[in-house]
Amino acid sequence: MFTGLIEEVGTIGAIANGPGGRELYVRSDYTGLVDGESIAINGVCLTVREHDDDGFTVGAIETTLGRTTIADWRIGKRVNLERAMTMGARLGGHIVAGHVDGVGTVKSVEQAGDARLVALALPDEVMEVSVLHGSVTVDGVSLTVNALPPDGTLQLSLIEYTLRHTTLSELKAGDTVNVEADLIGKYVQKLVQPYKQDGGGR
Repeated sequence: MFTGLIEEVGTIGAIANGPGGRELYVRSDYTGLVDGESIAINGVCLTVREHDDDGFTVGAIETTLGRTTIADWRIGKRVNLERAMTMGARLGGHIVAGHVDGVGTVKSVEQAGDARLVALALPDEVMEVSVLHGSVTVDGVSLTVNALPPDGTLQLSLIEYTLRHTTLSELKAGDTVNVEADLIGKYVQKLVQPYKQDGGGR
């Protein structure tokens, strides 16, 4: 479980195919890592296979590659990192599982005063549970839904702190991002689905 508050930005140092699938070596400043622990990399919960003083290795299997942007990652790519939260830690963002629901596409990026507005085209299953001023996770970052324009996109308003401390400052039109819908919204949708299917007659 994660919060969507990015702890640091790492860099993909090596990519190879191995027993863990597509194995990625991530350069980071983390200390005290333990093999087997979970780390969210651009919002994808992955397991540390091994580590050293300069970084750690994770593996992404075919299922993960098909649901995320990892298949397109190259050496040198910067990625948002967050270790799994501990009991008693502040939940400053929102509850993030690290289970990506789909890949979104950046439609536009524009500056509006002191905020950077980013419009995303998202999978239907994410849009269905997105509400104005609700939460959404984009490349591992906990964000607030700023607007739901009539063109069917979801708009984010990125503050200066987020731009300085994550990779979202690098977004441009055409980029793809990992997206996780709000966990509570997904559970509510599941609970009301039977009533929607029978027209609410029960």
